[in-house]
Amino acid sequence: MNVPIPMGLRADNCSIERTLDVVGEKWTFLVLREAFNGVRRFADMQSLTGAPPQVLSARLARLVDEGLLRKEPYREPGQRKRDEYRLTQKGRDLYPLLVALMHWGDKYLAGDEGPPVLLTHRDCGAPIELRFRCADGHEVSGPREVTPVLGEGSGRRSA
Repeated sequence: MNVPIPMGLRADNCSIERTLDVVGEKWTFLVLREAFNGVRRFADMQSLTGAPPQVLSARLARLVDEGLLRKEPYREPGQRKRDEYRLTQKGRDLYPLLVALMHWGDKYLAGDEGPPVLLTHRDCGAPIELRFRCADGHEVSGPREVTPVLGEGSGRRSA
């Protein structure tokens, strides 16, 4: 039985809060943006994000520690060994989140010229759209069509 979440329930184990603890910082999102665009090397990420080297190093280390990126060693001829950063499945699962942020920015923050980047389907060229639907396939237009209910991990028993 689904029990609506009581008003005022402060979940100490909130999934949104835990997720933001891992990825909720500007440089982290910019590193992920570049990783989704196929950028793997520190110098390239630093150049494309503009992150200070020590900040980028810390963000990459955190993303590796959290299992969103993995390091793979490489060596250019005559150079020392370095690491590339590649997305793991856990990291790739964040792609819809980044696309949602991008679409929101395109809608509310893009200039008169329109969005700076368009995402299209590689096979057919059609624009990418995010859809919000229930497990039975019904389109959900927004939060007024959603009822939060206590999950097994809430620490509270459902009635």
